[in-house]
Amino acid sequence: MSMFLLLALNKRVICSSKIATEEVTLHLLRTKCMPILLYGFEACPLKKSDLNSLDFAMNRFFMKLLRTGNINIVKSCQSYFSFNLPSVLLMKRARKFDIKYRNHANSLCQMVKYL
Repeated sequence: MSMFLLLALNKRVICSSKIATEEVTLHLLRTKCMPILLYGFEACPLKKSDLNSLDFAMNRFFMKLLRTGNINIVKSCQSYFSFNLPSVLLMKRARKFDIKYRNHANSLCQMVKYL
């Protein structure tokens, strides 16, 4: 999974880095790539190793974009740009999905929630 993410992100960086700033690249990543990556994951449980793999791929992408090998610089830039790692986004999305699922009026959802 993370291999496909890295390939897609690397292609995006190579294409946009010649004409776009880091801010534009991060905006494209946040609006185009992350929703596709995270689609449907909130409904299925992921192992901690899967989440770590997604976070690792994202950190490596930032290292390539910023041309650095220092994880502290990467974390600072992620914080500065308010960029959440996939594990954080998935936790938020799973919580939102769970709330909607539990509050849904569908009788099947109501029956399953008590299991």
